[in-house]
Amino acid sequence: MASLIPALILSPDDLLAGDLERTLNVTGGVSVVRRIGGYPREHELLRMLRAHAPRLVFVDVAAIEEALEAIASVEAQAPGAYIIAVARQARQADLVALMRAGVREFVSLDGAGDEVAAAVARSAAALAVWPDTVAACELMTFLPSKPGAGCSTVAANAAVALAGLPESRVLLADFDLNCGMIGFLLHLTAERSIVDAAEHAAVLDEQIWPKLVVSRGALDVIPAGPMQPGFRIDPAQVRYVINFARRNYTVVCADLSGLMERFAVELMHESKYIFLVCTPELGSVYLARQKLDFLRSLELGDRVRVLLNRAQRGSPVNEQEVEKVVGLPVWASFPNDYRRVDRAVREGRPVESSSELGRRFQEFARRIVSKDPPARPQRFIEYFTLSPARFALERKGKAKRDNGRHG
Repeated sequence: MASLIPALILSPDDLLAGDLERTLNVTGGVSVVRRIGGYPREHELLRMLRAHAPRLVFVDVAAIEEALEAIASVEAQAPGAYIIAVARQARQADLVALMRAGVREFVSLDGAGDEVAAAVARSAAALAVWPDTVAACELMTFLPSKPGAGCSTVAANAAVALAGLPESRVLLADFDLNCGMIGFLLHLTAERSIVDAAEHAAVLDEQIWPKLVVSRGALDVIPAGPMQPGFRIDPAQVRYVINFARRNYTVVCADLSGLMERFAVELMHESKYIFLVCTPELGSVYLARQKLDFLRSLELGDRVRVLLNRAQRGSPVNEQEVEKVVGLPVWASFPNDYRRVDRAVREGRPVESSSELGRRFQEFARRIVSKDPPARPQRFIEYFTLSPARFALERKGKAKRDNGRHG
């Protein structure tokens, strides 16, 4: 069964908007997600476009100047949307202005419903090959190798660093329903939680969303709320929440419990990177390898990036040992700085950006959003892909060939 095309109606005429919606209901193939009584200002329209992600936008062109401004805003902010001009009657001068503005569909509601149906059919054909470019957002998931690895601390500081980058708008969502720490780390007193967001997933809009998040500059946060170890979010709800978030942010960071719940696996399938956080302890490294094996069984291994938290010089489990056991290079490491982390937690803020640990988080954030992340320098041994046994056999074979040529 084909999915319905989400549509937005902009019209100061409530009667016209109602007639159009009823006609669309009879026509089928379209779901009107919002009727807006007028021509909103650009920033308000942008918020509505992000909230509802319409693929079709019907614009009442009775007030042609205001309508043309709204059309220009839609084309600038949602180039993946298909615009259909509507009016009670067509006026030649308006049609010429619409053509100059790039609008190719006009329907008159004084005509038969077949005219609307034909316009919808043409728009559906165009949208089938027309990419939806309302927003481009990356989802990053943070997965602990074991409890106590400091995954939430890494996720929180990374999100703050990302929000500090130019033109960034970041969401940090705590999906650890067992013992979510994000609210505690940032001293949040939010009344709502990720559970509330999931429960309102099907009706999220630009009015409900601000009531669910706590804003700190360019960073919005949704904490996990009170401990609910037996509660599970439906993966479909998570999908709705993440799709909504992706239309409103440049980066979404999701902090996971590590218990591999169904909704967590759904999130990881949607992720650009899965950051697997471990510490330089044998148990943590061993479990990181176990989780990597599991993710590879789900065909997610290529998205995993290993983060080494609380790294310290002289540790018997150093970066090279972690890479050897886990089987992946360490993508980023964060030095052990208990004093600064403790002070930051007590004050409900990120670690100082001027510290070594703070600088590592800044570098990590820049690398995440880089279109072409710098390649990690290879160690001498990594330039060779032959196993020692195979290398020895090939050397032996080469020696025999050389002796044969010189004999």
